[in-house]
Amino acid sequence: MVKIRLKRVGSKKAPHYRVVAVDGRTRRDGKPLEELGYYNPQSKELKLDQEAVQRWMKNGAQPSDTVASLLRKAAAAAGAPAATA
Repeated sequence: MVKIRLKRVGSKKAPHYRVVAVDGRTRRDGKPLEELGYYNPQSKELKLDQEAVQRWMKNGAQPSDTVASLLRKAAAAAGAPAATA
């Protein structure tokens, strides 16, 4: 099953995350099928390719709990309905 989840990048004690589509069996920092955006938890900066996220979810990808929360926040900020599974 394909999942949309966070891949940790950045340095020690300064995490940054990439939002990626991966096979569910892939390790946390394994090779993604596609990179969909990034998230910086320190500055709360989130950038997503909404079209790609919608395409993956339409094809059955399941977002992780954290990514689902980020998608709801992004949708609320954009004033659009939330994209959840």
